[in-house]
Amino acid sequence: MLDSVLHPRNGKAYVKAMATLLVTIYYLDSKIIGARYYHHSQSFEEGDIKSPRDSKGHGTHTASTAAGNIVREASLNGLGLGTARGGVPSAHIAVYKACWEDGCDDADVLAAFDDAVSDGVDILSVSAGSMIPEDYLEDGFAIGSFHATINGILVSMSAGNEGPKKKTLGNYAPWQLSVGAVNINRQFITKVQLGNGKIYEGLLPNSYDLQGKFYDLIYGGDAPNTKLAGDNGMSRYCKRDSLEEDLVKGKIVLCDRGPDKIEDGDWDGSGALQANATGIILTGVKVAEETVDPIPRPASHVGLEENSNIYMYINKTRNPTATIWKSQEINDVLAPYVPSYSSRGPNPVNPNILKPDLVAPGTEILAAYDQPIGDDANNRAEYILDTGTSMACPHATAVAAYVKSFHPEWSPAAIKSALMTTATPMSAKTSPHAEFAYGAGLINPSRAPYPGLVYDLDVKDYVDFLCSQGYSDKLLEQIIRVKATSCSSKSNNETANDLNYPSFTLSIKDPEFVNGVFQRTVTNVGSSNSTYRAKIVAQSGLKINVDPSVLSFTSLGQKKFFVVTVKGPIEKSNIVSASLIWDDGAFQVRSPIVVYVAV
Repeated sequence: MLDSVLHPRNGKAYVKAMATLLVTIYYLDSKIIGARYYHHSQSFEEGDIKSPRDSKGHGTHTASTAAGNIVREASLNGLGLGTARGGVPSAHIAVYKACWEDGCDDADVLAAFDDAVSDGVDILSVSAGSMIPEDYLEDGFAIGSFHATINGILVSMSAGNEGPKKKTLGNYAPWQLSVGAVNINRQFITKVQLGNGKIYEGLLPNSYDLQGKFYDLIYGGDAPNTKLAGDNGMSRYCKRDSLEEDLVKGKIVLCDRGPDKIEDGDWDGSGALQANATGIILTGVKVAEETVDPIPRPASHVGLEENSNIYMYINKTRNPTATIWKSQEINDVLAPYVPSYSSRGPNPVNPNILKPDLVAPGTEILAAYDQPIGDDANNRAEYILDTGTSMACPHATAVAAYVKSFHPEWSPAAIKSALMTTATPMSAKTSPHAEFAYGAGLINPSRAPYPGLVYDLDVKDYVDFLCSQGYSDKLLEQIIRVKATSCSSKSNNETANDLNYPSFTLSIKDPEFVNGVFQRTVTNVGSSNSTYRAKIVAQSGLKINVDPSVLSFTSLGQKKFFVVTVKGPIEKSNIVSASLIWDDGAFQVRSPIVVYVAV
């Protein structure tokens, strides 16, 4: 796994990463069967550990999510108490560390991929990527994952943490499994009680217990650090170096919501932590849609109205006080839904290929940890709650490994198809941006090994696709190490639309004119003798035809070709969702169909 070690609200999700690769080898007793690190520049930053060892705890968290052993009574100081279990606890892990405090160099990333391929790993999980859309052959992660894919290794990758804006995906190549995040049905309510008895609820996992003791309460804007030149208005957001420690130390600090742009870990509240505040009250705009990970102080995350009420109490009270209670776990009745941080499509490079592919649990995931909490080296936790598509990615990795254990001969594309076509459909009512937020839907481990039909792809299919993007034979041979037969004969639109993908996406300019044709081939992996009938679920106005609408199979491995035609117009929306379901009575093979107006 190439795992980002940044908070989902921090800017560069690809900087500072840890690499581990999941290997399903069952005859060794040790969980970690090998480890390497790569650093060709030879210059190390403060915080770097010159070994494969995890320096931030993030790689440990994601690795244990994918393949951790069963551990009973795991929790973060009582929060999330239960049995911790990796998705495939019998699997083993090989570690390839290619990213450091100053980022991920393409040379190191490619070397790690190549060694993983040489070592014979089965599944590769990558929780890292670029924030800025890049050409496939200029992105080390895209090139490395292609090398793995053509060698039979599925590459599961985090979609990115730059949502909810559109076109913010960090990994979107068609040979990658791009994984977004969903909230699970567990929320942590943290109450702030004021000296006047009033209580305000916030959302943030707080494992610290002040045991009802009240502390002086101060507004960050009233405690600027006047020793530093510059804009002292930043103290209201409790940014780093913005607060006067003598005024804040030992108190609970109310912090306003700051600018969305966060650099070098300077998040709202970091200054209060730095100034040794006893507790921190953070503020959000839409708290239910925002996610803040635990911080090493008693803390809560309240809304704008609660912030205003607390601020008024501070201004009208001679000696304002407050306490912050330890979190209570409640059931989130709206879950699962895609949180705001999860990066959205459409695909920034190929608008007619749907990304993300699917979503998996990524919010407040309890998993192993091996680093101090905050600045106190003695304050260590064996488990921690962490959030991001980095957490979602190893869930999908584990399910992919589970499928591969049933079908070791399946290609990466076949496994990805199985994951996508068996995913549980989701709703745009709870997850804005529809398929651009959740792709094919929520991953379903119990159905994934039994898809019935798969949309398969081989090396030639991917090479033809790259030819259609305008790459030359010579460039493909140099970069991806495969010989292209004749790129000059490939049509961009034809090959991009007809890539045998488990979803159908049509980008249009005029909503009054919708006309798309998709050619697909499915392979029978269900019952030897079976007959599938096409079922279309579509909104009014969208006309979808499948030819033929009935596919009959007489053996496993048999392939059948069909064509999907989509015509419009579409009304009242820039995106229209539909689906194609192949049903034989035992298996339901669902693929999303998305038509949208390109902006």
